[in-house]
Amino acid sequence: MGIREEHRAQMLREIQGATLDLVEEQGLDATTIGDIAARVGISERTVFRYYGSKEHALMPGQQSLIDTLVCSESAHAEASGILGDLLAVCRELFALEVAQSDFRRISRLMVREPEMLRIVARQERNLVEALSSALVQRGPLSPIQALLVAEVVTAAWRVAWQTFARQEFDGVESDPVELFDETVRELGSLFPRA
Repeated sequence: MGIREEHRAQMLREIQGATLDLVEEQGLDATTIGDIAARVGISERTVFRYYGSKEHALMPGQQSLIDTLVCSESAHAEASGILGDLLAVCRELFALEVAQSDFRRISRLMVREPEMLRIVARQERNLVEALSSALVQRGPLSPIQALLVAEVVTAAWRVAWQTFARQEFDGVESDPVELFDETVRELGSLFPRA
């Protein structure tokens, strides 16, 4: 990694860390881009160079999830195979998110801050729309099949994350990746022919 990339990665971490600190201290609604910039010691314009909003700075992994899933290719032509491939990619991203970000802090905030659930719901809508559109454009799935696959992938991510967030909030020690695996297993047991 070159100097420029290292600086960018450091700045991304500093802005996200400041955003998390401020939201934990004063709440999401009271936190402004100006507060974040002041905490990091940069201008508001610099914050916007790295993140489009305070919500994006708070949960940067959401856009990566959308981008990665939309670009994921499957070797399968049927909906169940495509779904399985996307859930596997989702699991990898979930594990990466746990390892690389302030997953536990964000999870606790999701339980404490109702506005965060609305933000996540908007981001999930974006994921479903982008993924279902990409699946239709690639070929074998009908629009209804593509929408169902996109919704199921999004629901699996949400259920695993919310389960972890609730357990974390309640002080229960758990492994988020294992919760994702359990979510997928339960999905399979509910719809064994799918």
